[in-house]
Amino acid sequence: MMSGTQINEGPQESGLPNGILSRAARGSAWTAMSFVAAQGFRLISNLILTRLLFPEAFGIMALVTMLLVGLTLFSDMGVGPAIMQSKRGDDPDFLNTAWTVQILRGAGLWLAACALAYPAALFYNQPMIAQLLPVASLSLLLAGFEPTRVDTAYRHLLLGRLTALDLIATLSGIALMLVFAAITRSVWALAFGGVATGVMRLALLWLFMPGQGNRLRWERAAGHELLHFGFWIFLSSVCGFLVSQGDRAVFGKYLSIEGLGVYNIGAFLAMFPIMLGSSVTARVLIPIYREHPENDPAAAKRLERIRFFVTGGLIGVLGFLALTGPLIVNLLYDARYHSAGGVMVAICAVQMIVVVFLTYDQAALAQGDSRGFFVVSAAKAMLQTLGFLVGAHFMGLAGAMLGQAIGMLIYVPIIARLAWRHRVWDARHDLVYLAIACSFGLFAIWFNWEHVYLLFPGTGGGFHGGQLP
Repeated sequence: MMSGTQINEGPQESGLPNGILSRAARGSAWTAMSFVAAQGFRLISNLILTRLLFPEAFGIMALVTMLLVGLTLFSDMGVGPAIMQSKRGDDPDFLNTAWTVQILRGAGLWLAACALAYPAALFYNQPMIAQLLPVASLSLLLAGFEPTRVDTAYRHLLLGRLTALDLIATLSGIALMLVFAAITRSVWALAFGGVATGVMRLALLWLFMPGQGNRLRWERAAGHELLHFGFWIFLSSVCGFLVSQGDRAVFGKYLSIEGLGVYNIGAFLAMFPIMLGSSVTARVLIPIYREHPENDPAAAKRLERIRFFVTGGLIGVLGFLALTGPLIVNLLYDARYHSAGGVMVAICAVQMIVVVFLTYDQAALAQGDSRGFFVVSAAKAMLQTLGFLVGAHFMGLAGAMLGQAIGMLIYVPIIARLAWRHRVWDARHDLVYLAIACSFGLFAIWFNWEHVYLLFPGTGGGFHGGQLP
């Protein structure tokens, strides 16, 4: 068992420490492998579940998941990023105070979910939400008890064992969910699967993650630092909800429940690259930026290469999915879900613009600038949501995608200014990849126009329902 405060950083060299570079490479590989494997498990289970359940089940669970994510983000105090960037990130008193905050938050989330269940069921006219939400939200309560050894592993990019434990928990939860689905043929299987994954993950982390255990503790100085840093993270997370779940929040009212279920299938397939990129950058770039020496050309070159590699890889995967989305959907799913192919194309085209600037905001967090992180998060949320609402009002689902794309183009100078202020802006990278992203996205839409056309209202694509609230 390794000590929670003794980590071998490795030898040093000019620029970034050699140890952290090698650990960053390994951490990126572990994170990518874990994410790809987990999403592969989820895809297989998704294919099986679409044969066992009806589209309405995925629509209802999309609303439940949206509410859970909303509660999580609306209460996020940034405990993980605080541990990763703080000078006291290995101090047991700091870690135990953070764990205490985490437990209180988890309990509060579960109580809030129970209180929200009935009003949400009335708002979306889906009575099942009132029963499902209190059960599904038990996963939030469980997450509050996860040991801070997880954050210590992220802080020092020691991700091998954590990756293995995550995969075991995910696979176990999926297996149980499929058993529940085969027995019940009900949406309850999706809710129980999430809770089962949470139970398994919590048990594995406490039993097998190395390092010091946690105990309830409140140190005033640590609490002040966590709350000060977390205030802006909280506001940023509110904005993050609009960015990540705003589409489902609106479409839950705008589309039929069947249409929402089909949209959710397309979004699940299309968002794989951006979720992978966000996971890698959030877990790997904060430690790199934290130890990045200013005014060091060698270190700047290394960061430039990392950024070019990450962006190029993500745009390549998104471009492939944008071109082949309808073919993938038609091969994997039955006719009830074929309209999801056009959803894949449209979302991938928009996300190619988003990934160009994916690596910048972590520089603010690494330097403790949670306020700057909030400013760009708020701008992104406002522009994306406004574009989404205006576009959906006039041109339905297709207009929503177009509005998001325009919003992200307007967002470019805002995130570029943050990157420039923290001395990580790379104009050549942005111009090259933005041109590639826009060109590739437009070509993919043209290439698959017969499928994208079905996203417009009145075309028979199945995306019908009420009016925007």
